[in-house]
Amino acid sequence: MRFFWTFFWSFLLVQMLTYVVSSMTPGAEFEFIPGAIVSVGVTILIFIASAVIPNEPVSKH
Repeated sequence: MRFFWTFFWSFLLVQMLTYVVSSMTPGAEFEFIPGAIVSVGVTILIFIASAVIPNEPVSKH
């Protein structure tokens, strides 16, 4: 279930970012497919980052 929700939120946020950036760029149009592809990449990067970061507390700072 965490995979679904991570993809869901990354999909929504990347689509929102794509829309805002295309609206601010003169002559650009909003395109759905590039945002969907980037959201898959962002989801994969989130899972890689969560696998690399250790969960144990640090004994010495």
